[in-house]
Amino acid sequence: MKTIKKHAHLFIVSLIILLGIVFFIAINTGTIKVSFIQLLKGLFIEYNKDVASVYQIRFPRVIVIMLVGCALALSGLLFQVVLKNPLADPGIIGISAGAQLVSILVGIFLPEFYTVKPLLTCLGGFLTFILIYSLSWKSGLKTTRIILVGVAIHYTLTAIISFIESISSSISSSVGSVILYTWNDVQLLIVYILPILIILCFLTKACDLLGLEDRTLLSLGINVNFYRFILSLLAVLLCSISVSISGILSFVGLLIPHLSRLFVGNKHCYLIPTSGLLGALILLIADTLGRVIIAPYEITPAILMAVIGGPLFIILLKRSSMHES
Repeated sequence: MKTIKKHAHLFIVSLIILLGIVFFIAINTGTIKVSFIQLLKGLFIEYNKDVASVYQIRFPRVIVIMLVGCALALSGLLFQVVLKNPLADPGIIGISAGAQLVSILVGIFLPEFYTVKPLLTCLGGFLTFILIYSLSWKSGLKTTRIILVGVAIHYTLTAIISFIESISSSISSSVGSVILYTWNDVQLLIVYILPILIILCFLTKACDLLGLEDRTLLSLGINVNFYRFILSLLAVLLCSISVSISGILSFVGLLIPHLSRLFVGNKHCYLIPTSGLLGALILLIADTLGRVIIAPYEITPAILMAVIGGPLFIILLKRSSMHES
């Protein structure tokens, strides 16, 4: 039964406003600070050295973080829809690790292929996805088996990634680091992610339908496997593209869909925009906090999400079990 929380659309509008406020705080976090009026004048009216510095250094970082948070949250949501399992997440089932492995190999051996790196990373994520499904097949697919096989593949690929990182001097930044993002990274993410987001806007009803039993869908003449394949493909693409730019970020795809359901219910015309906005907001907050907690040093959002995401997810599980009982 699909449920909708009251005033879901107002919550979405509130998220947009809050995201704008946090965006302004994030670009003002550091030694250079500009007022809102100075920012507008420097961007659209007259040259301002401080605004120019903020625009070149902080704007790309903040925008990349928002796009990555949005993409990972939606990727986790789609996997939960397809697999009908609240534990489904691109990180847990190994998709992120497969994409990261290819991303690292491309960075080491084919650095000149930077502009098509997201596509190659998507290939790694998609091959990992096929491997998981093929190893999980035994007289059909069961969600539990997919999760277990995915976890095994995740740890195997993570070990390979750690080995490559330990012997390669070409990798100079840690997983999840966002310090060196440029406008080229922003452009790549927009080019690859924006079309997927547009397609996803037309698939909200398909997401709702997949919440029904397969027998019911088949009796209605709906091609269940087709929609599952399309949504799985979009989830793999969103995850892989994000990993190609930012590395692996834990708990975003797992935690954000659960938080979104608490606020707006289960109907995907509200759940999809809420998950995207909430993913962008929470990851941006994590990145901004990481820059100020032990300044001038930084804690990457990957570390903060791992530290904060675990306890938060446990709280959500306890809350949901209380409601069920």
